[in-house]
Parts: sequence; structure tokens; C-alpha cells
Amino acid sequence: MRSAELLDRMKKAREMLAAAGTRVSVCMGSPCIAAGAEAVLRELRAMYGGQAIHVTGSGCMGPCGRGPLLRIDRNGEPTAFYEKMTPADACAAVGAYLDGNANGPGRLAPDFPFIARQTRVVLANCGTCDPESLESALAVGGWSALAQAIVHLTPEEVCAEVSASGLRGRGGAGFPTGLKWTTVAKAQGTQKYVICNADEGDPGAFMDRTLMESDPHRLLEGMAIAAYAVGAEVGFVYVRGEYPLAAARLRRAIAEAEQAGLLGRRILGRGFSLTIRVRIGAGAFVCGEETALMASIMGRRGQPVIRPPYPAQHGLWGRSTLINNVETYGCIAPLIRNGSAWFKAIGSPGNSGTKVFSISGDVDTVGVLEVALGTPLRHLVEMAGGVTGGTFKAAQTGGASGGCIPEGHLDTPVDYESLTALGSIMGSGGMIVMNDQRCMPDVARFFMNFCQDESCGKCAPCRAGTQQVSRLLERICGGDADLADLDRLEELCLLMRDASLCGLGMAAPNPVLGTLRWFREEYEAHIRGGRCPSNVCEREDSPCHGLP
Repeated sequence: MRSAELLDRMKKAREMLAAAGTRVSVCMGSPCIAAGAEAVLRELRAMYGGQAIHVTGSGCMGPCGRGPLLRIDRNGEPTAFYEKMTPADACAAVGAYLDGNANGPGRLAPDFPFIARQTRVVLANCGTCDPESLESALAVGGWSALAQAIVHLTPEEVCAEVSASGLRGRGGAGFPTGLKWTTVAKAQGTQKYVICNADEGDPGAFMDRTLMESDPHRLLEGMAIAAYAVGAEVGFVYVRGEYPLAAARLRRAIAEAEQAGLLGRRILGRGFSLTIRVRIGAGAFVCGEETALMASIMGRRGQPVIRPPYPAQHGLWGRSTLINNVETYGCIAPLIRNGSAWFKAIGSPGNSGTKVFSISGDVDTVGVLEVALGTPLRHLVEMAGGVTGGTFKAAQTGGASGGCIPEGHLDTPVDYESLTALGSIMGSGGMIVMNDQRCMPDVARFFMNFCQDESCGKCAPCRAGTQQVSRLLERICGGDADLADLDRLEELCLLMRDASLCGLGMAAPNPVLGTLRWFREEYEAHIRGGRCPSNVCEREDSPCHGLP
């Protein structure tokens, strides 16, 4: 397929979408499928498939905890969303809509904040297009940015555009994306690689899964643009083993793109070629670290190695390698289509663009939302319907590697520097909200036990440190510690942070240090009073023993 043929195919796809008039979409993301979405889609197709409406599956619509979700579009614009659909309710809702009554069973309010307040850039097509159809992706502009890049821009100009946008890596560290691309582009050697780190393993994180399941062509297009910019001809998507649906949809999208000439040899009739392969992880959290990930791709044991050299100089099989995560690649197509100035205008100074978060815990609506960087934390909690089961106590950002933000800092803008100043991190975007019934030493114990289980054991500070910190936390939560243990706990955490080999060990103490910083009185209450103020921890002679 050449660029003119792609434009013609996109035009026909858009015309087909517009001709549908009324479009009924059922969310076919993993949460909605688990809630019964497949039966809803089958029933709707059986009842309305032959009529002048288009019934289809779609990607994630956002409020995952309210599935199965249904969306009705008219003339390409969303007009109604419905929650918790059964097959009967879905048919009744569509029937009422076609009769002129949009207020069928399960309809969400038009200003439902979880949907209405989002700023969708990366997730723009999620919930709109069918993730298993290339034509559906083309109808909403998929692959047009790649054509724009390889037809009208040199690789150097693509790198310059990404640099000018201020895009920072969305995998957690926030490293300037354009600088990383430029470094790989300038590296010596004719064989280079691009990798998508899709080994999303943090507790409470499901943003990358959402994009892979909902809009796989967006990810592949971003990787293709990156490969063109840095001079790579082979790419790998390293998918977490627990994401079979994401892997299946990626493989299907790769096959469709290859058949259409959007991947493979001489893409769009130009001299650029790219092969993308999917690799499945084996469930090791440490393989989210880039050197361990590369080792796993090469068939070796997934353990980190000391840097430098960095992957940009010495990556897969000793060749220069570009590694970004799913969301970072998801930013690329709209950035190229609309320009760096457009992207930089979103967000706040030094924090360009949007950020996707998966919000869960003690909130009314669990799901995936996208907001401009710099949005206050309070707004995210409000978008999720507020706190349930009590009042706001803290939010854990950055997963097992992050820290907690207390109620007094609810108005903090969610950006890289502001979260770091509070002892937390952006991470990949997992956010767990906790009410005032939660015990913070118990929260720290949960995350440290997770890191202990996931430590690869290569370096002593992480291998032994996570064990010793976990034992101290068990003693504290059990009411068997003394005040000197708090000093030991903090000393151990600082040692792990400074001496561990890779990011897992360096960041593992963050939940402990964060809860000590903001909720030290809860640790002291466990020690001085021998009881848990929140009645969460158990001890046989404690007043809270046996309570949930």
C-alpha cells in the first residue's frame, strides 16, 4: 500500500462509519468481558443486527467498575452511555433510544464526571473503534501519522518534533523522550531495535492493558514512527503474561497491518521497513526494568545488570535499542499529526501532554481516566465519584514503587516534580485511593511483601533488605515492636534505596518511607498501645484481633 492508497482507504472507512448513522458499541475490555459483555453483544446483534444501526464491540470506555458498558453514537458523536448492562437491559435501552427516549435502563448522566471531565489524547479512540478491525482504526485516523512522518519528515525532523513537544516517558522516570530517541538515532551501527515495555505489573495498574486491548493500532503506529526516527527495522512488544487478550489483539493488529503494507518491507512504498514481534513475559515483576526485560527477550534469565552502558548504546544483542512504555508510544501519533506546539499546550510547564491513570481502591468508580498533567489530585478523586466507606485519608501513586499523599495535599498538581516533592512518584499511573478506615503500616506491609516476593535476589540490599523490612513491619503491625524498631526500619529503607542494583530495590522502600513521613503516629500507636487505631491489624491480645 502506498500513501495515496492509504488515504483512499481511510476515506472509505470514514464514509462507512458515517453511513452507519446510529452506532451501538459494547465495551469488550477485560473487565466488561468478565462482567458479561459478550452475552450483551450477542443479544444486541441478534435483535438489531439487520436494522439500520451498527452494533459492534469496542475498547475500554473508562469506568471499568460499572461494566458491562454500552455506548450509543449518532453521526459519529456519543449521545448516551449505559452501565451494568444485562442482555435484556441492553436491548431495552437501545429500543427506547430508537423510539426517541435515551433514558433507558442503566443510563449514565450526560455530565457523569468520570467520562465528561477527561482530556483524552492517548485514549481518544478507546471506546470508539473496534480493537479487532483495521478499518475501524483507519476511520478515526489510525496510521495517518506514520504516513505523514515518512512522507513529509526526515528521521531527524521527527526526533526534533518529539523533543520540542516536551514529552516525557510515561513509564515512571519521566525521562525526556526526544532526548532518548535522538541518542539512539545517533548511535553507531546499522542494526537497531525498538522495544515496547508492556510488562505492567504494579498493583492497581491497568492503563497499558487498556490501550493494548482497546486500540492496538495506536501502539503499533507509535512504535513504527519511533523505528523510522531512530533507524530500526525490528521491534518487540514485551507483554505481561497475565494479559492474554492484549497479546491476542496485538498479534491480530500486526497481521492486519502487515497485510495492508503498514508493517513489513517497504512500508507505504518507501525505503522504510519494520517487523514487530510480540514476546510474552513469564510473570516476573523485575522484568519491567529495562535491562531485565532485554535479557528475557534474548532468552536469558530476567535479571537487571549494572548501567552504564545504557540500552541506547548497548541493548539487545549488543545493539543500540530504544525502550519506551505503551503510553509513551500512544502519545506519538497525535503528537505528529497535530504538532509539538499543540501537545506542549496541554498540561503544565515542564509536564507536557496528558497522563492516563488507573484509579481504584475506596472510590465510587474504578477505572481508567486521562487528564492533563498538572490536574490537582482532588479533581481525579472527584472524577471517580469521591471516596466511599469513609473520608479521604491518602492516595498511593506509583504502585509498589510509589508513596502516599495525605489529605492535606489533595490539591497538589499531579506532575512529576510535585509528586516527587511529597515523597511519591508518578510511576506508570496506578493510583489507589484509601479512606480513613485503612491502616497505613498495614498498607506499607502489603507493598513490601509484594516487593519481597518479586525481588530477583541478585543484589543483597534488595534480597535481604525486603525480607528484613517485611519482618519489622510484621512486628509493628502485630504490636510486638519497640520505638527503636522505627529507627531501624527507616535506616534499612534508606540503605536499600541507596545501595540496590536496580529500580525495584531502590523504590521498594517508598511506601514505607511515605507512610512514616505522613502517618508516623499510627506506627507509634501500634508500638505504644499495642493496638491498631484502624482496627485492621490482628494480635491475639489486641482489641482489634479478629476484626475485618
